[in-house]
Amino acid sequence: MALKIGIYDPYLDTLGGGERYMMTIGQCLANRYQVDIFWHNRNIKGDLEKRLGLDLEGLDFKPVPTTLIEKWLAQHHYEALFYMSDGSIPVLFAKKNILCFMVPFTGKRGRSLWNQIKLKRINEVVAITSFTKRFVDQEYDVKSKIIFPPVATDNFRPGYKKNLILGVARFSRHPHAKKQEVLIEAFKEMAAKNWQLVLAGGLRPEERSYFDRLQKQASGLPVKLIANASFRQLQQLYGQAKIFWHAAGFDEDEEQHPERMEHFGIVVVEAMAAGCVPVVVGKGGIPEIVTPGKDGFLWQTENELIEYTNQLIKLPRKLKRISLSSIKSAQKFSETVFCKKINEII
Repeated sequence: MALKIGIYDPYLDTLGGGERYMMTIGQCLANRYQVDIFWHNRNIKGDLEKRLGLDLEGLDFKPVPTTLIEKWLAQHHYEALFYMSDGSIPVLFAKKNILCFMVPFTGKRGRSLWNQIKLKRINEVVAITSFTKRFVDQEYDVKSKIIFPPVATDNFRPGYKKNLILGVARFSRHPHAKKQEVLIEAFKEMAAKNWQLVLAGGLRPEERSYFDRLQKQASGLPVKLIANASFRQLQQLYGQAKIFWHAAGFDEDEEQHPERMEHFGIVVVEAMAAGCVPVVVGKGGIPEIVTPGKDGFLWQTENELIEYTNQLIKLPRKLKRISLSSIKSAQKFSETVFCKKINEII
């Protein structure tokens, strides 16, 4: 009988970067273990595969235990349990318990006696970047290990490039605003002749009013907004775009509100893998991805965003050189590298 690995992500139905992280752990281990995903609805498997471009064949979905005795009965025979923290510390009962932090939590009373008691059952704490690690280690009095998120770099390749600037991010204002309105305004100020801006990303019903405002802001400009773009659509856009924009964290205080930063930036790596040069906010985890001038640019002000972008537009040789470098840099975050790290901590 195969040894068992369990995975739980309380945000699984958001179908975002954290979910890709946790499900890729399952993919990494499925050839050696029986992998079970704890979730209340098995039908989410199809949604995960479609939105995230994952093959979850071989992963089973189990009901989420609720009471303490149910948790013990469900978990104690697992070799390892990977649990994504929502800021709280869970009570876990696997032989090896691995707590994963995607977010640089603060103000969670992580050093309280009860949390420290629960942490005694945690064998390994994982943070997705040194940015996240810095806040998590301070908040919970732990020494976390950095395992960068996996990016399916093989799925993103340069195509026939167009005069296209691409932004990929959820259309969201709270709690993690992606600030597409800043990008539209910058593009308007640039007035780049024969260039187009495309902003694509997931859209929840409660954010429809924000999306409508962006549509109004973009009216009359060569700007296209694509809600709930499929994985295949995104692959095509990455392949076509020459430049990638991202504004999450802009005009925010990194120390006061680390949760408002991009904690890693999977979309930035996807863009780089497709030879799309990133011109992105230099806050949060993104400086761990982009080396300024080598494989992209980091900006702090709207003027810098416009200046760096105009450099690339006016100097096609420079654009090409940085594009080739970005493809190479993206491989540091491949699924192969990620799986090696995950297997090392089992």
